[in-house]
Amino acid sequence: MRLNNVAALVTGASSGIGEAVSSHFRREGARLLLTGRRERLDSAEPDDLYVPGDLNDEAFVEHLAKQAAESFGTVDVVVLNHGLQASSPLTEMAYDDAKNVLESNLLSAFLVMKHFAPLMPEGGGSFVCVGSRLGMVGKPGEVLYSAAKGGLIMLAKGAAIEWAARNIRVNVVAPGLTATPIIEAVIRRSPDPEAYRRERESQIPLQRLATPEEVADAVLFFASSESSYVTGSVLTVDGGYTAF
Repeated sequence: MRLNNVAALVTGASSGIGEAVSSHFRREGARLLLTGRRERLDSAEPDDLYVPGDLNDEAFVEHLAKQAAESFGTVDVVVLNHGLQASSPLTEMAYDDAKNVLESNLLSAFLVMKHFAPLMPEGGGSFVCVGSRLGMVGKPGEVLYSAAKGGLIMLAKGAAIEWAARNIRVNVVAPGLTATPIIEAVIRRSPDPEAYRRERESQIPLQRLATPEEVADAVLFFASSESSYVTGSVLTVDGGYTAF
């Protein structure tokens, strides 16, 4: 098993990519600390530790780190999968909404990195940030989200250099449009769901959405020793979207 006895934190574990990452890690032998906004996590297994809360709150992140230290001692892998997407034309977005997008995608990631890097063992560890293809390309109506995910990429690159001497690796998985429950619900709410799905798929060279499991495969690679000489990298899992 590629993560045998590895202690791992997965944020945004409630559904979609986070749930798929948790399943992959569990299968590979990891001990899991999971967090999300839901009070209960139905997908959690008896051996998992689930702590609900708001990662925008530094007091909660400090509490989460304390829980990790008490339960595991050290934390080998941290997957930053949480985030928030809010679509709006730039000139019509409310300032509070813009702040919320930046806090939920970027500043909360900084808080987790700040409080969990000290918990990584002397031999090093791995942070895996789940970004987005929109952190690499612009798109109308998604400007603040792109800014936040682009900032996450640069946060990861800077941290990778700063922590290289400690052998703490920091990498980014940048998914394209993924068939998570949230995205599937958006498609179903459209006036013509099948036409809307075909339209979105037509913008992707591979002509389909990613599955959460395909994104989780990339996260698992960065979490495992198979990527032991990789840090500061961005791996796109977008069906070729950013290759244009």
